Amino acid sequence: MNITTFAKRLFLLVPLLLSPAAFAVEMMPSPPQLAAKAFVLMDASSGNVLVENNGDQRLPPASLTKLMTAYIATLEIRRGQIGENDPVTVSENAWRTGGSRMFIKVGSQVTVSDLLHGIIIQSGNDASVALSEHIAGSEDAFADMMNKTAGDLGLTNSHFMNPTGLPNPEHYSSAHDMATLARAIIHEDPAHYAIYSQKEFFWNGIKQPNRNLLLWRDKTVDGLKTGHTDEAGYCLVSSAVRDGMRLIAVVFGTNSDTARAAETQKLLTYGFRFFETQTFYQKGAELAQAPVWKGSTNQVKAGLAQDLTMTLPKGQLKKLAASMTMNPQLIAPIAKGDVIGKVEVKLDDKVVHSADLIALDAVEEGGIFRRMWDSIRLFFYGLFN
Repeated sequence: MNITTFAKRLFLLVPLLLSPAAFAVEMMPSPPQLAAKAFVLMDASSGNVLVENNGDQRLPPASLTKLMTAYIATLEIRRGQIGENDPVTVSENAWRTGGSRMFIKVGSQVTVSDLLHGIIIQSGNDASVALSEHIAGSEDAFADMMNKTAGDLGLTNSHFMNPTGLPNPEHYSSAHDMATLARAIIHEDPAHYAIYSQKEFFWNGIKQPNRNLLLWRDKTVDGLKTGHTDEAGYCLVSSAVRDGMRLIAVVFGTNSDTARAAETQKLLTYGFRFFETQTFYQKGAELAQAPVWKGSTNQVKAGLAQDLTMTLPKGQLKKLAASMTMNPQLIAPIAKGDVIGKVEVKLDDKVVHSADLIALDAVEEGGIFRRMWDSIRLFFYGLFN
């Protein structure tokens, strides 16, 4: 397929993480104004922020902190560093931790899995401390792990001092960071993510409900976590799926548990009503083949390094146009993953997104006769072009 033909067809292939702000949305209603200190609505597939207010403001996250505690725990399980059935001996420090509790007893042994359920469903501070001590030896060492993980995830407005979210002036996060963390939880470990949808957990003779009211009010909601302190107000990170589209909503600093649910519902309703997301191709899908000089083969497959996913206001897809260009004179050797071209997506005459095309396979140097012949061809090609 030549480049011109590909450009004509690419309209059907290119969703590339577009920002809704790039589109003409004169017919689109304004986003809801929430009674919250900060909020973010994010598409889970693309990572696009669809609506936000004070999304990067550093605020106390209260028990939303436990999303990071649980994320690290499940990461350690997947790495084989701890096992779900490993017994954890409850320290006096964990047992004495105030606030919301799982009601584990000092000196008793509780499995990693039960502690994880106590953290996610019951928001147990005692369970959070016990599991953090089991993983890192102490709360302080675990906080170091939390901050290292935050850096790995690109959480630029988060700093953690403990695994619980109990108040500390140096303990903060943002609505945007919490949405990014929730996205990682959802995509990286679907099996453990299922815990976030459980409505209650029974432990030590006590049945406690999940504090996320939307699990009862909206059947499309399947997570994630509530938080509350006097300083933070009432906070919620939630996610829902409708018609194959998943959104993540984060609110910080509402004035009650019912308010955080109601304000979150406004965000989700707006997002599902006025936006659409579609994934056309997975990363590594072949989009074209580009000519290669002096190689063991005369072509290389071209594709993209990330999933072809698009989030945009409904009805805007038909207004997009896209084109592809290849780097001139691709000469072997070419390594897998080398950038060999670019895709541009335009709305009218404005480029709204571009992405690198990469080589999907390596191309080694050809034999001496192939290299000599292509050198001659390139010489004459240069004379007449």
